[in-house]
Amino acid sequence: MATGWKPLLGIPLSVAIGAAAASGTHAARAAESAQTYPSKPIRIVVGFTPGGVADIAARVVATKLADNWKQQVVVDNRPGAGSAIGTGIVAAAEPNGYTMISVSAAHAILPALYSKLPFDSERDFSGVAVTCTGPLLLIASSSAGVKSVKELIALAKAKPGYLNFASAGVGSATHFAMEVFKSKAGINLVHVPYKGVPEALTDTLTGRVQLFISPLINAMPQVKGGKVLALGVTTTFRSDLLPDVPTITESGLPGYRAESWHALLVPAKTPRAIVSRLHAEIARILQQPDAREQFAKLGLVSPPTTPEALDQFIRGEIATYKEIARTSSIKAE
Repeated sequence: MATGWKPLLGIPLSVAIGAAAASGTHAARAAESAQTYPSKPIRIVVGFTPGGVADIAARVVATKLADNWKQQVVVDNRPGAGSAIGTGIVAAAEPNGYTMISVSAAHAILPALYSKLPFDSERDFSGVAVTCTGPLLLIASSSAGVKSVKELIALAKAKPGYLNFASAGVGSATHFAMEVFKSKAGINLVHVPYKGVPEALTDTLTGRVQLFISPLINAMPQVKGGKVLALGVTTTFRSDLLPDVPTITESGLPGYRAESWHALLVPAKTPRAIVSRLHAEIARILQQPDAREQFAKLGLVSPPTTPEALDQFIRGEIATYKEIARTSSIKAE
């Protein structure tokens, strides 16, 4: 007699039935916890100091979640080791939906820089929602002597190693963005790493370094003040904050793209019902006019996506950064 049951190879039927029953019990408990979730405070860990985009995104979501769910939502800044400290805390947290982390591209960069981490950036986390994305901005000091991407590439090819560029540190998103630019353009630029964006931007303004791919919001006042020249934004679309600045793709380097992105993740074994509940509420929050306006002031948007699409995106980013680190010989200091 044919049935729907197919005993597992080498496993007694009674054990298989017991395992199925246990699985069903676990699923029932997960469903029950999702129905009562949240019943206690939620923590959003940020692996950076207050004031950055990862922190701002966490606070926008935390404030709205607390209002909507009538439950305390705490933002917990745990900076250090390129965000690895905060990330490790969340990787080790109980997967019950009460601990999230607000990440940036640094989350995908870490595996490219370090062969040993106390967590796996891909396997130990599940995506909840993309909070915001936006462009970086390629700027040039007056000492560079170029006024466009085409002029920059032509000069760099004529004088290999003549131009230099700043970054916010070895292995930072600003460093990787320029390495991709160099690779696609087939040029040689000298890397000058700094401790962070403010230091890199200051020396670009003074002309000590000639080029810098900066977070847009940091460089925009200097561009509008005429202190540096904006050569192009790194996304495939122009920024509403600087609509006259072309994309790098349209101004001489087809196919180039580097994007600033931020997202919320939970530990990997968090029940899918809770992930779905979190995603639905956060996605609704991010599309509200006041939230969109807060991000728009920073030159950022909140694109709708799914947890599954976010997981796939992060896998792709990790693979991309690993390849860039390999071909450009980027290693952690």
